[in-house]
Amino acid sequence: MSAPVPAAPQPGLPQRLVAFYQDVTAEMRKVTWPDRPQVQQLSIGVVVLSLFVGLVIFLLDTVLRLILVSGIPRLF
Repeated sequence: MSAPVPAAPQPGLPQRLVAFYQDVTAEMRKVTWPDRPQVQQLSIGVVVLSLFVGLVIFLLDTVLRLILVSGIPRLF
């Protein structure tokens, strides 16, 4: 039987934090950031989509309320 090979010592917490920070900064340099017109266009799109979804929910709520609260009880 062969003797187990001892594991290499782990670097300490400060060294791991420095390595992590360096990895994060290297990855952030690779990111393609949007320019101002792209941010404005996407923000407007999000607001418009949110308003549209809110309108659809409002309309469904109103129709279902009229049917379930006002319409069905009149039948019985």
